[in-house]
Amino acid sequence: MLTTPAPRPERIALPGRYVTLRPLRPTDAEELWEAGADVDELWRYMWAGPFTTLDSWQAHVLTQIPTEDPLFFAICDNESGRAIGQASFLRIEPKHRVIEVGHILYTACLQRTRGATEAMYLMAKYVFEDLGYRRYEWKCNAANAKSQTAARRLGFTYEGTFRQHMIVKGENRDTAWYSMLDSEWPEIKVRFEYWLRPENFDELGEQRSRLNMEFGAKA
Repeated sequence: MLTTPAPRPERIALPGRYVTLRPLRPTDAEELWEAGADVDELWRYMWAGPFTTLDSWQAHVLTQIPTEDPLFFAICDNESGRAIGQASFLRIEPKHRVIEVGHILYTACLQRTRGATEAMYLMAKYVFEDLGYRRYEWKCNAANAKSQTAARRLGFTYEGTFRQHMIVKGENRDTAWYSMLDSEWPEIKVRFEYWLRPENFDELGEQRSRLNMEFGAKA
């Protein structure tokens, strides 16, 4: 039985083939805004937003940068070097070796790309292989069908819905809970890496095999 706490995630870069995650910076605010962070729909199920001006968005980003939990990362396109998304580790419990991924913001530049999937792979790999966590969580508003589909596609297992769990922006939130365990990671990692291979994409950039089919996830 494990008796020592896991390390806390650090402010380091997590490089990949298509994207690199690094600690959020003040200069990322404008790049994210230009990439589409001003789109109201992105904030429908988020704690904050939507943001109607660049100034209000920059002020929000500045509040996120120093926090330790959540710990925010920018998702940067490797070709341009620009921030096109963000995500965080949160509800970090080193004693129990449990950690959550959340506050995921994918602008139009990142949505439905190889980098979008790779970002989640890089975070999971860091959690399990470098930090030694046992349980990796994904939680979302139960009304957010896209987030639930994404969780299943990425290899998370649905565990149930907490009814009337929260009040967010004056509305009830039922929360769907998903998890991934350290014992499941080796197989999930193989399937991530198989899908992310350049050979999995044709000359038009279309995938040859689907990631959710690789996992055997239910539609």
